Amino acid sequence: MPRKANVFFLGLFLIVLLTSCDSKAVFDEYQSLPNQWDKDNIISFKVEAPDTVNAYNLYVNLRNNSDYKYSNLFLITSLEYPNGKTLIDTLEYKMAAPDGTLLGSGFADVKENKLWYKGYKSPFVFKETGTYTFQVEQAMRKFGDANGVQELDGITEIGFRVENK
Repeated sequence: MPRKANVFFLGLFLIVLLTSCDSKAVFDEYQSLPNQWDKDNIISFKVEAPDTVNAYNLYVNLRNNSDYKYSNLFLITSLEYPNGKTLIDTLEYKMAAPDGTLLGSGFADVKENKLWYKGYKSPFVFKETGTYTFQVEQAMRKFGDANGVQELDGITEIGFRVENK
């Protein structure tokens, strides 16, 4: 009887392991933030080009909680190529429904948003071999305040994801 139980649990473990693998992900990394995202805190990710032929989808991933009080999110992003060329863009994402309900997947008050990195034509082809650097910073503003939000509450983690198309 103990041997059957061991085989059962080993089989169950393998099934869970195989079904939890994400075959599309080429790069998927998160960085945790303290209680707030300071406007001077630039989050950076270094990605090795998987190849220079295939097309990939790029995503900005965010985890936020109910402390996030805005309906949208403005980000300034940059993508630096191995040769030093840098493309910078300001992106806006919808974060809440008109009734204030946070968008994204997840339970309770923590939501995960997989945001299409629309700063570049998709799909994205890594045209050069080497290391690409993706950077993101928050660029939120309160209405009528040109200085912006110094400490943005509610964003707990920032991620960057590269997926096979």
